[in-house]
Order: sequence, then C-alpha cells, then structure tokens
Amino acid sequence: METRVMRRQQEEQSSQMSHSVRLSSHIKKKSFTSSDEEASYADFFPIIPGDLMSVKEVLDVHFPRHRTWEVLKETLAADEEYHRDKWTMFGNEAEKVELDVLRNQRLLRCRADRASLRRKAEEKASARQRYLELLRRKAPDFSIPLRAHTVWEGMGVILCCTVEGRPAPRVTWYKDGVPLQRSGQPWNRAFKHSFGLHSLEIRRCSVADAGLYRVEAKSALGDASTFATLVVNSYQGVAAGWQRSQTSAVVPEPEAQFASTFPPTWVEEGQTLSLSCSFISDLTPLQQDMAWIRDGVQLHPSSSVEIQCSGRSASITAKGIHKEHEGVYTLRLRSGDGFLEHSTYVYVQDAASLVPGAPASPLAVQVSDVNKDYVFLTWEPPSADGAGPVEGYYVERCTPGGPWVRCSEKLQRFCFFPVFGLEAGTGFQFRVSAKNLAGVGRPSKATEPVYTQDPLEPGRTMVVKADKGRDIVITKDQLEGEVRVPLPPTDVRAGERSDSFVVLTWNEPDPRGREALSYYVERSLAGQNSWHLASMGVVVNSPRFPVFDLVKGVPYRFRVRSINKYGVSDPSQASPPVCLGEPPALPSAPHSVLAFRDTDSSVLLQWQEPARKDDVLGYYLYYSLAGTQDWKTVNNKPVTKTRFTVHGLRSQKEYVFRVKAVGRAGNSKYSDESSPIRVQAAIVAPSPPSALALLLCTGSEMVLTWRAPARDGGDPVRGYYLDKMEGWQEPWREVNTRPAAERLYKVGGLTAGSWYQFRVFAANAVGLGKPSEASAAFLCEEWTTPEPGCPYDLRVREVRCGSLMLLWEKPLYQGASPVTGYRLEISQDDQSESWAPLTDQPVPDTLYAVSGLQAGRTYRFRASAVNQAGVGGASVPSEPITAETRPGAGNVEIGVDDDGSIFLSYEAAESTEASTFLWSRDYREAIDGGRARVEDRSDRSVLTFKEPTEQDLGLYAVELSNDPTQSSSYTFTAQDLERLTELSWQVQHPLIALISGWNVEVTEEGGVRLWLQTEALSSDAELRMILNDAEICSSSRRKIKFDRAGGLVEILFDHLSHEDEGSYTAQLKDGRAQNQFTLVFLDQNFQQTLASAAASRRSHLKKSGPYFLELLSWAVTEKCELIIKCKVTNINKDSALKWFKDGKEVSQAKYDPSSGASQLTITQVTDGAAGVYRAQVSDGRGEDSSTLQLLGEELDEVRRHLSRQSALSAGPLRVQGTAEGLKLFCSMKLCLSFLQSSWFFKERGVAPGARATPGRDEQQLWLQICGPSEADRGPYTLEMSDGLETHRRRLDLSGQAFSDALQEHQRLKQEAFAEKNRAKVAKGLPDLVAIMEGKTLCLTCLLDGDPAPEVSWLRNDRELCSQGAVVVGREAQRSTLTLNNVVMADSGRYSVRVRNLHGGETANVTLGVYRPGEKPPAHAVHVV
Repeated sequence: METRVMRRQQEEQSSQMSHSVRLSSHIKKKSFTSSDEEASYADFFPIIPGDLMSVKEVLDVHFPRHRTWEVLKETLAADEEYHRDKWTMFGNEAEKVELDVLRNQRLLRCRADRASLRRKAEEKASARQRYLELLRRKAPDFSIPLRAHTVWEGMGVILCCTVEGRPAPRVTWYKDGVPLQRSGQPWNRAFKHSFGLHSLEIRRCSVADAGLYRVEAKSALGDASTFATLVVNSYQGVAAGWQRSQTSAVVPEPEAQFASTFPPTWVEEGQTLSLSCSFISDLTPLQQDMAWIRDGVQLHPSSSVEIQCSGRSASITAKGIHKEHEGVYTLRLRSGDGFLEHSTYVYVQDAASLVPGAPASPLAVQVSDVNKDYVFLTWEPPSADGAGPVEGYYVERCTPGGPWVRCSEKLQRFCFFPVFGLEAGTGFQFRVSAKNLAGVGRPSKATEPVYTQDPLEPGRTMVVKADKGRDIVITKDQLEGEVRVPLPPTDVRAGERSDSFVVLTWNEPDPRGREALSYYVERSLAGQNSWHLASMGVVVNSPRFPVFDLVKGVPYRFRVRSINKYGVSDPSQASPPVCLGEPPALPSAPHSVLAFRDTDSSVLLQWQEPARKDDVLGYYLYYSLAGTQDWKTVNNKPVTKTRFTVHGLRSQKEYVFRVKAVGRAGNSKYSDESSPIRVQAAIVAPSPPSALALLLCTGSEMVLTWRAPARDGGDPVRGYYLDKMEGWQEPWREVNTRPAAERLYKVGGLTAGSWYQFRVFAANAVGLGKPSEASAAFLCEEWTTPEPGCPYDLRVREVRCGSLMLLWEKPLYQGASPVTGYRLEISQDDQSESWAPLTDQPVPDTLYAVSGLQAGRTYRFRASAVNQAGVGGASVPSEPITAETRPGAGNVEIGVDDDGSIFLSYEAAESTEASTFLWSRDYREAIDGGRARVEDRSDRSVLTFKEPTEQDLGLYAVELSNDPTQSSSYTFTAQDLERLTELSWQVQHPLIALISGWNVEVTEEGGVRLWLQTEALSSDAELRMILNDAEICSSSRRKIKFDRAGGLVEILFDHLSHEDEGSYTAQLKDGRAQNQFTLVFLDQNFQQTLASAAASRRSHLKKSGPYFLELLSWAVTEKCELIIKCKVTNINKDSALKWFKDGKEVSQAKYDPSSGASQLTITQVTDGAAGVYRAQVSDGRGEDSSTLQLLGEELDEVRRHLSRQSALSAGPLRVQGTAEGLKLFCSMKLCLSFLQSSWFFKERGVAPGARATPGRDEQQLWLQICGPSEADRGPYTLEMSDGLETHRRRLDLSGQAFSDALQEHQRLKQEAFAEKNRAKVAKGLPDLVAIMEGKTLCLTCLLDGDPAPEVSWLRNDRELCSQGAVVVGREAQRSTLTLNNVVMADSGRYSVRVRNLHGGETANVTLGVYRPGEKPPAHAVHVV
C-alpha cells in the first residue's frame, strides 16, 4: 500500500516538473488558463496574416520551412533583445505564481471530483433504496389473524393480530361494524402497536363488550381484514358447564369471473376509444392489479389513457386515437392458477379527409439514426389510396409548440427519407402526408419529440473503479486535450441509398480532440482525381451526409475532411465507388386467399405470403359484398401474420376478400379475390338433447321423447341415438344403430319389472354430439291408470313482448276415457317450482295463444291432459322463455304481388343456407299444393294463393326448420280477401309509375322546358300530348321529345308566348299499363315562367347584341296620362327601336338614342288603349324584345291608377244656379268614364230620377237638381272610388249659399224662358247666292217665336216692300222675298229682321248677279 502511494506521489511530482519546463520554455506568457478554460490559437502557433501564408501552408499540419518563417524569426529576434532583461526577472516570479495557481487548481479539482463522486454515490444509493423499496412493496395481509375468545364477566382479554404490508397499512378496529375510538374508555381499553403486532386489551369485560371484533388494514396496494367473536359469559343463571366460540379461518374471497366483455370495436381516427367489462363478483385485491395490453405491450395511465377499476367493472379510455393504436386489446387478471384474459380487436377507421378523394394518412412514422443534424425517417403507406394511386409523400417537421414546415418541397416516392440540416440539441417532431391526383390527405400521427445529439457522446465517458468503492469518471475530452488540428475521418462509405439519394457515413477521427468537429465532404468521378466540395454552403456537424444531386448510373468517390477551431485535417481515404441505388420494388401480391366460417358476424381469412417477402411489412385486407365491387378496408394497421379474423360482417350475406402486401416502396397489387363465402357460424357437433320423458309403457316396450338440442351446430340434426342402462349397472348399451329421425322412439325388448335409464345423442354432418343427462329411472310395467298420460313436445312459438303461442302434442296413453281438454300452468322465473293455472277452464285444442305477459319477465309452461277420470301427469316444463320481441323479428305480411296474386310472406332475421321455411295451417295441416305454392328466396319465404276463395281462410303459420324461435302467423279473414281481390284487379291493370311529375325549367338562352319522368318504358310505348283538349305535335316553335328507355317526356319552347298558356296532358300507354299526367300552365305560374324566360333571354343577349335594360312598364302622370316606357342599352348607330300594339307598328313612341330611353304617351285611356304592347330593339348583332299586356287585370290596374289620379285632381264641390235648377259640380283635370262616382244627400244616396240627374264630361262631375225647393237644403257629398280607395268632396248647401243659388236659378230660368220664346229665324238663309241676270230669285226663311214675330226684309239696310219686281210674302211660320227679272243693280246684302216682345234677330244673305257667259263664284249657292 505504501509503495503504491509513493509511486503515485512520484508521478505527480514528475508531471509538475514537466509542466513547469513547458511553461518556462515559452518566450511570451500572456495568460494562464485553467483546465476548464479554452486555449487560444496563439498559445501554440503564431498568428500569421493571410497575405503572408498560402492556404496550403495553413492546411499543412507539419508547417515546412518557408520564407515567411524566416521573416517572423528575424522580427522575434529583434524584439527579444529589447525585452530580454524585463522577461528574465518577470519569468522567475511568474513561474512561482503559476505553480501556486496550478496547485490551487489541482486542489479545487480534487474537491470538485470528490463532491461529484459523493453526489453520484448518493444518487445511486437513493435509486437503489427506491428500487429495494419497490421490491419490498406488499399488499396488506394478516399473517396471524384474530382468535375468538370466551371469557367470564369481569375477566380481562387481549385480542391481537399481526399485520404485514409495505408501505405500512393503516389499521382500524371495529366492534359490530362500528369503529372503535382509541380515546374511548381509556380506563378499560388499551390499543397497542409494536412491529406489526396490533392488540386490543380489555381489562375488565362486561356483557356489553361481547360481539364481533374486526380489524381492517388498508394501504394504496389494497386492503385486508380479520375478525373474531368475543363471548362474555355471565355468572347469573349459569349453573355449570362452559361455552366456546371460535372464529373460523378467513375464507378466501372467490375470484371474479367475466360477466360481460367488450366486443370488437370500431372507432374513427382522432376520436375517443372506450372499452369496459363487468364481473360477476367484486375483484379480489390480487385481481385489482389488472393489466391492459395492446399487441403484447402493457398500457399505463397517462394524459391520453385513463384506466379505471371499481368494484365489479373495469374500463380503459384512450383519447385522440390513431391508426397506430389499432390492434388486439387484452384485459388480463390474475387468478389462482394463472391469468384470466379477454381480448378483442379494435379497428381504427380513417377520419374524413379535408380534400375529397385524397388518400388516407400514413402511419408508424419512425425516427432512427439520430445525429446532431441528421435523422432518418421511415413510415408505412396508408391502406386507402383515395380517388387515385398515391404519387408521393410530404415530410414535415416542427419544434414543440412551433409551426409545421416541410422538410422538402419535392415529393418523396418511397416510405423513407433522410432529414438533414437540423439544429443540434433541439427537439423535433415529424409527420408525413400522402398525395394523389385529388390533393394532399390528412397528416400522420406526429412522432414523439426527438432531440438531435451526438450518439457517440455517451461512449466518451469512462468510469474507473477506485479503492474503497470510489468511482472516478474520466472523459475522453480530458485525455485528448492535447489534440489540436484534427485527424482525418475514416471508413467513408455509403449507407442508406435509393434511386434519388445516397447517405454518406464515416467514422469520426480517433482521437477526436476536445474541440467541436464539423466536416467538409468532397467528391470526384470514379477514376478521376478532380475533387470539388460536395457540401458547399452546408455545415456538416455529424458523420452523416445525404447527397441528392447525383447522376444515375455514374460512379462517384467521396472523401471527408475534419474541421475544428484549430484547422482542417487531411482528406480521408476515398470511399469505394458509389452509385445511386435501384428504386425499391413494390412487393408482390399475396395469393391463395381463403375464407372460412367463424361466427355469425366474422370470417377467418388466410392467405399465402408472396414469394419475395423480405421487404413486406404487413398486409392490408379488403372486403366487399359478393357481386357489388364496393370494396371497403378491413384494417388500417398492417397485420404481420397471414391469417386474420374479419369482424363486423352481416350475417347470412356473401362476401369476397382480397389482400395487399405493404412495403417501403408502397402497397402491392391486390391479390385475387377469394371465393364468396356466406357469413355464418362454423359447423360443429350439436349440443346434447334434454328432458327425456316416458310417454307409454306396455310392459316390454317403452315410448320415449326428448327435447331437441338447443344448438344444432350450424347443420340440421340428422338423427338421434339412444343408450340404455338397466338397474343402474354400467355400461351403457346401444338401443339403436340406425339414427332415429323423430324425437319419439319405441324401445323394445325390455324386461318387465326392471328399472331403466336412458340417454340420447344428437348427430349432424359433423358427427355425434355429447350425450344428454341420464333420464330418471323408469320402471318397465304396463300402464293401467284411468287418468291419461302426459302431453309431450311442448313448444313455444311467436314470442313477443307480452304474448306467445303455446303448442303441444296429445298424450300417447289416453287412459280409461278419451282426452277432453288440457290444463295449462305457468311459472315465473326459470327455477321456480311454484305453478299457477294459466286458464280457468281446460283448453280443448293443442295450441293456445298466451297473452298478458309482463315484458322482460321469464316464464315456464307445462300442460296436463284431462279426461273423465281426472287430470293426468304434467308434461316436461318448457324451456325458460323471456317475454320480449327478438331483435329483427318479423311478422307474416299479406299483400298482392306484381302479377296480381295474393300472397303471405315472412322474412327471417337470421336464416342460413340450411334453413327451411315450414308453412302450415293452424300449426297442423300442411299447405295444399293445389291451392297455394311456397317459394323460398334467400331469407324470405312467400306463400302464394292460386285462386283464393273462402276455403283458404284461416290461420297460417311459418317457422324456420333449424330455429323455431323465428316464427309468426297470420289469420286470413274474409275482409282481407275482399280488400286484396280488389287490389289484385288494380295490379293486373297497372298504371305507369311516375318518378318525377311535371317540372318547368327555364334555360340560359331563355327557352322553356316542360318535362316529366316515369319508369322505364318499352320501345312500343305511345305518347299523346293534349293542350286545352286538342292534340298537339312537334312544330318549329314547340318541340316534343319522348325518351322511352328513360321514361322522359319533354316539351321545348324556344320562345314562350301567350299562345302556349293552357293545360298540358301527357297520355302514356305501354302494353296494358297506362297513365296520364296534367300540367296546369296558367295564370300566375305561366306569368312567372314567361317573365323568367324573358329575363334569361335578355341576360343571354347581353353577351351579344342590344338588350332591354329596363323592360316595358307603365306609369300614370298627374295629368292622367298613361306613359309606357322602356330603356335599352348596348346599342350603336345601327340599332333600331320599334313599337308594336297588337302586332301593328306604332309610330307615336319617342326614342332617345343617346340614353336609350323610349316612351309612348296615351293622353286619354279608353277601351281602345287595351292590347299587347311590344318594343323590339335590333341591329346586326341580334335583337331583344319586351312585351307588356294591357289586358284583363293589368288593364284594370291601369284604370285604377288613372281613377285615383283623376280623383286626386278633383277640386272642391261647388254649386251653380241654372235655368233648370241647381247644379252641384266638381272640376278635375280629366274625368274618366271608368271613374266610379256616387252622390249623397244627408248621408243618403241620391238615386237618378226626374229631379236629380248626375252627369259628367271630360272636366267635371255634376248633379243637376231640377225644380229646387226648400227641401233640397242640406249637405251634399260626392264619393269617387278608384277600386281601392274612396275620395270624398263635401258641400253644405244651406243658408245663404242655397239662397244665392236659388236666386241665380230663378234669374236664369226667366232668361231661358225669354230666349225660348223670342223671335228668331228657325232656318237661316245661305251666306252667298249667285243668280244670272234676268232670272227670278226667291228667298224663303222659317220663323219661330211666341207671340208671332214681325218680319221685315232689307236690302243694304233699307227696308223693302212689295213693289214692282220685289214681292214680300208672309205665311204662318214662313216669310219669302221674290225678285223677278233680276238685274245687276239687284246685287247686294239682303237681310230679314224678325221681332216680338221677347226680342228678335236678323239673318243676312249676299246676292250676286252675273251676266250670261260669266262663271258664278265657286263658293256661292247657284240659283238656276
């Protein structure tokens, strides 16, 4: 020991001396560094400017001699002379100081190492202590339980037990279930606890202290308890003897078994998965330590996984489920003989894609080969490609909490990718998305954060075991501290490669040195020595570098240089020639896909793996209903085995399957489809028969019956075999060697007086099932009892909520008299022996409809035959029946088929290939084939009547041969027969079915399409189109199309007009089927379509020629004028606008080409204004038109507006005296003939008559009151109505207004009388008369006036009298002037003047005399 200590001291002194020598050999000493500080470049090599040294010299480690070094040496020598004296003294002192510093550093380093070693030792000891603590953990248990005690009153007793468990459990004492308080009765009770021994001391027992004492121990790992009875005997009343009470040993709790389990489950990606199960009893403390396992890996509670266990249930909830979580989930419980497990498969379905048709998300993204700036990713392709094959994948990364960014914008074709350029010491997550023609699908599940680091860093630390258990940690950085310029890397080679990249890998230099390394990667074509930088612009911090820009088929060589803060190393040895790899091939498709029956909802699938299976990661499975090609994905996580159970299939449906192999290059092609398989349970041997009963015994023969097996094993029972045993002496002996087809068998050859037992085997195609339980012992003796035997074959059919049908067979032994009825009994619950009568009186028939049952309750039934002697023995009770409707249970339905035949049909919810439908009448008689026929169609059976009559009425029942619980019945009544016979006639005379009724559509060009669709018709179908009771056909403006195959009838209008308004009826006939469909295309429906078509046409024309910006519309002005206006746009100089009314052009319309506005003004609206107005604009580019119908309601609306405007323009009501009487009038701008008006006097309507006459003209409305009197005084009202509103004008005609009007009337009346009776010329003379000279002129005028007027004739205002050639004549009402032999001097103005007492008047005539040969004036009256 001393020798080792001395040797160590010598090594330390030698190390100090050598270090001192190195320090003293330096010429300049600027600073002193500790072991933890970094040295600068100048401490070991001089810093030389770049212009004095070449790059080659810098990269050269050995620094050969050069002129640069000579210059430097001369410079240093000159400086040395000047500083030598100063440095001599300073060097000696500095050396001492440095030695002291180094000594102190070494002491501090030793202290730090010791503290670090102590800390690590403490952490390791603590970890070991925690580990030992975990090993020592134990659930509470009583190694020594409580013991029962019996003591006399007044004696003391100590109850004690020993508890084990770690952590130490909490102990509680109970007496008769009540916790004992430690502070209660301290003088009599004492609780003690020492090293697991717990005791309760009762110093003086009393009768009150007797009872059941229990100790309960609880900890986080479970709980345990023990109990004992304390009996306290009293001296009172006890003569002698003793009592003892002892608590039996604690009986272990029974282990819990599964009561309900979790079935195969489907959950969508991203949703929450919940699995739960229950147990028949509470879990024992041992079983509470259960384990949930997924694909062999135990699951533990976490932020996304919640595991619960309470009492009799257990559950697991996983949030945010992903396809990676698909697999087999197992719940494992501990049991006394091992484990109790239940497993199921959980399917994770793809979530809905954000892009329709995009592929599903990839899965199983794995990160490998983690370095400081490089990782390698792999993943598995998705099962669903979407609308097209997957073209490639996008790889994304993010830092925790940061955004996702793509690692490369280029699609990656294969399921692996090297990610380079990562930041060292940073956590990254990665995910992958697949892309096809439709777009990018959902991303995969993100990886857990991966931290980039040097994988070789842990190997650079070494632990050296020292004496006394000490560990010394040594790192390579301490050993390689002298390494400066790094050595070159070694073993440069190609790692991962594909047809687009090669990942170079190499070994870092050894020794590496303390400083951080990076690398330069150089490359050259193989066979050449032209090296250039392959990592240009990229910092390579790890010995991995992916190269992407290589040319396929060209070999390259690579070499690498190491770089640190001190310099660059020599290049490494060149790698072997490296080329891009071949693209990985898709795996071959699996083959020989076989499907096998498993259960009613699953199929076992097996297949052969492909010949080239090295790259196969697993398999995807797909299924489809046979004949549909509607393929769906089974699993979204590849299965690694070549067999799989597919769940969730529909029972009795046929499916086909196919498989894909999964590889890094993608998915293989589909395998060939499997043969179709019907989903149903696999065939097994039938279950044992039951309930053997003796029906008849003759003394040498016995007739036996039994209940059919509860399960036929998927194949009908082919027969039964019986064994017998005589007198309880084995062995069993065969009764029959050939199978018994019925459940009724006569056993012969028996010995009278002997006892026999029997058992029965059921057999199907698989083989013989297990035997039934042995029957009771039957005595072989002849039956002679007067009561009948028991009925047999008690069956239950048509079980529903609250009702069922009960059937049985007559007893074989009748007794002393015939059977007259049956007594039925019922028992609730499946084990109860309490029987109650079901009916008050015996049932005469062998079937009975039971009703009034309580839904959900379980019942049993039995029957007994009754004859005159009494009630016979009861039948074997029926199996327990629950009164509930079976899911999917159907009922017999009655109807009429397509051929018009009446039928009964029944559809079974769960039928198999071996199922047969059994029809009967009244559950007894077979169906008469001459009156009806039965057809089975998959899971449906139809009974069709040929010619149903009253003979066919009755109860019809049907059941499945292999599952009688699926049964139903129907009572065919006379009402059904009458109703269905009528329906049958309708079916035999069918109607063409309508798919879509008449529809009205407006096309983009403004056309109108009327169409309807019926069912598909034959090529012989006929169509007649009726419009308003007249048949129509296709024309140039209206086309009719008829697509028989599609059942489509169309009417196409290029330009809908008012001529097309009406009712359209399509009459269709196809063979014996016919129908007709009518469209009422009138009124508002037509007008809306017409307007919509015009709007669409205008919108279409906007793209080409002129069109109407504003359609024809009308407005009423204040002057009661009607203005029809419109506005066009997109016009040019060639555009022309024309107006038409009822097809005739209208020229009065005004048109402003600059604005496109045009209007037609109708100053006075009469009946002639009604009609159809149309404006049309056109040029070489096209045309557009707008139509306005001023007809019907539209014209009435115009009139209403005009009436309203006219009424609004009405002035106040006024009165005017006239010669006839009083005139009440209202002036307006225009009084229209269709303006409704009414006159009221004192709120009463004024009826037209002799005294009151209403009237109107263009400017006024009036009421003429003839012969007014004082009775006409009062208020007058004029009401004007436009059809919607009433406008009123009022006048109070009383007082002075009435007097003034009456006075004016009287004045005018007098003037009218005078005017009527004054003298006047009733028939005037012509204005100019021409007569030839020498002729005779006679001027005559008619006179009027009372009294008779006086007459005088004048010529040139001079009175004439009869004289010479002038003759003046007078008759009663006539006066004449005759001029004989007129001469030129007779020319002039002649006048006739009449006068009486009321007045008179003068009439003038001019006479012109012309000579013969002259022409008279053209405008004169020529007298011959």
